[in-house]
Amino acid sequence: MADHATPNLPSRDFLKTERFYSKLGFAASYRSGHWLILESGGMTLEFFPWPDLVPEQNNHSCCLRLDDLDAMVENIRAAGLPEAREGIPRLVPPQRDISGLTIAYLIDPDGTLLRLVQNPSSL
Repeated sequence: MADHATPNLPSRDFLKTERFYSKLGFAASYRSGHWLILESGGMTLEFFPWPDLVPEQNNHSCCLRLDDLDAMVENIRAAGLPEAREGIPRLVPPQRDISGLTIAYLIDPDGTLLRLVQNPSSL
């Protein structure tokens, strides 16, 4: 296995977290009372329990670097997430960043920010 990293993110309720991310194409590869691992393609998200988390105060985040950002955004839209600048959960649609990369922003039900970054074609 190649070296890799997996973000560890908070979840107030593993069942709700799993339901939310399953609509985006993720499936559980491990679940216990103390840990949840969700996978989709080459992406892995790991969750730890934080039942008292206040979503509006959550400052956890990670980047998902994607070969097909448009497909991920379509999955998010199909799941019914609102496209907005405020609210939890929400999608901020893709836009060209000052870096030159195209990035969308997903806020999950626990307030975690996932930056959805289109991989440059040269990578």
